[in-house]
Amino acid sequence: MRLDHVSYACAPGELAEVVQWLGADLGGTFVDGGIHPSFGTRNFILPLADGTYIEVVAALDHPAADKAPFGRAVRQRADEGGGWLGWVIAVDDIAAVEMRLGRDSVVGHRVRPDGTDLRWRQIGILDLLDDPQLPYFIQWERHSEHPSSTGGEVRLASIEMCGSSEVLGAWLGSGAQLEVSVAWVESDERGIVACNFLTPRGFVRID
Repeated sequence: MRLDHVSYACAPGELAEVVQWLGADLGGTFVDGGIHPSFGTRNFILPLADGTYIEVVAALDHPAADKAPFGRAVRQRADEGGGWLGWVIAVDDIAAVEMRLGRDSVVGHRVRPDGTDLRWRQIGILDLLDDPQLPYFIQWERHSEHPSSTGGEVRLASIEMCGSSEVLGAWLGSGAQLEVSVAWVESDERGIVACNFLTPRGFVRID
């Protein structure tokens, strides 16, 4: 169980602007991640040095964005003004998570501009909608190239989170250990308050 990526949501018309300022602040270059056909969303990716990545994602004007839980979550966060949507935990056996939560995961896939089709299974988006502090879980298909495979010089140092460590612990499951540092802070809204990064230019906090 490890951090896979963090997601930042915005409106479709703001994608280029958000990608530009995040890249400038962090000293990294985002790449076009492509479209999630079944979710009605598209994203841009910044690979990080620690096997994780940042996703900037927007809901498209497409029926799937109104039906799929992920599309709804992205649109809802964008309608609230945009910002950190959530965090995603990678697991090696999503069947164990399905058994613990008592429901099935769903198939996700994303088509990159070069035609590569990345595939995975995920579970927990509805819970993220109810409580933004909760990560959702993902298992990548073995043949799919992980978005962080190209690496980078920027490293995620910690996540500032508003919520309950006890609730998070129960959600992750007994004995779960995460490699990412979570700092619990007070805020008007539950969920990710800020992400802190170590970059070639020094420490950068993105709220």
